[in-house]
Amino acid sequence: MKKTFLACLCVAIVFGLSLCFFPTQSQAKPVTLTYSNFFPPTHVQSKLAAEWCKEVEKRTNGQVKVQYFPGQTLTKAKQNYDGVVQGMSDIGFCLFAYTRGRFPVMEVVDLPLGYPSGTVATKVANDVYNKFKPEELKDVEVMYLHAHGPGLLFTRKQPVKTMEDLKGVKIRSHGTSAKVVKALGGTPVAMPMPELYQALQKGVVDGGLYPIEVNKGWKMAEVVDFCTLDLPIAYTSTFYVVMNKDKWASLPEDVKATIKQINQEWVAKHGKAWDESDAAGKAYLLEKGGKIIPLSPEEGAKWKKTVAPVIDEYAADVEKKGLPGKELVVFTQESLNQHTK
Repeated sequence: MKKTFLACLCVAIVFGLSLCFFPTQSQAKPVTLTYSNFFPPTHVQSKLAAEWCKEVEKRTNGQVKVQYFPGQTLTKAKQNYDGVVQGMSDIGFCLFAYTRGRFPVMEVVDLPLGYPSGTVATKVANDVYNKFKPEELKDVEVMYLHAHGPGLLFTRKQPVKTMEDLKGVKIRSHGTSAKVVKALGGTPVAMPMPELYQALQKGVVDGGLYPIEVNKGWKMAEVVDFCTLDLPIAYTSTFYVVMNKDKWASLPEDVKATIKQINQEWVAKHGKAWDESDAAGKAYLLEKGGKIIPLSPEEGAKWKKTVAPVIDEYAADVEKKGLPGKELVVFTQESLNQHTK
């Protein structure tokens, strides 16, 4: 009896010491991460990011808490990526196109290839990343990527039915979409999305290239009148959610595994949310009196032919940097075709 008692006591002591020196996830010291997002808190994509933060805290049993800063309250849109690299924020959510030329591999996704939906564009973006694992993202830990639905042309006061209607018209665009505007005869004007509403209101620009969800998500339907349904050349913009590399490395392995699982779930959520918000954006545009102008098949073919050199130029420029430009274009188009079936 005495021996049994002593044996149990030893086991209890060893177990207690193991908890002291090898704490479980639930007992490890809690970590607080900061998360910077340029989307306003009311936008569906911002709400999804906020839900991701809560899910991480929930599924790590409170061991990882995330302080969420939407609406550029921690870092501005163009500073978002570098803010993560430099540790101004631990996590960042923005888009590659705001730093044109810095992410040549991922820029392939933003080409005017005719994206039909956010779900498809999101799948293509992750296919490209997983296939090529670009060096340009080596200074962060990529959580996941997603991409919006078809980027279309919206104008204030001036309807655009043909390419001739676009000549000299000032269109807010960025990255590859700016090259598309220029190829079509318009005048590209670069600015972050948060600045577009006032720019349209004041006549600084005449329109913008963006997904139709922006009409509700950013209230742009209040300051635009027409949507040109240029689906044959519909582009997308790829968004990143990335974490500071050192911060990621400091997390316990079981916490990393949990976050990776959540990331995979959120990829699908973002794609679905883009499509649902596109439907809501279209309804809001029509509610505000906006008109949708479809391109004729002939005009659509003309636009597609006109922007083809933008795609060729991308491939050539990337090849000069020692990257597989042609392979990137072919793979991305094949991925798009596969997910569109």
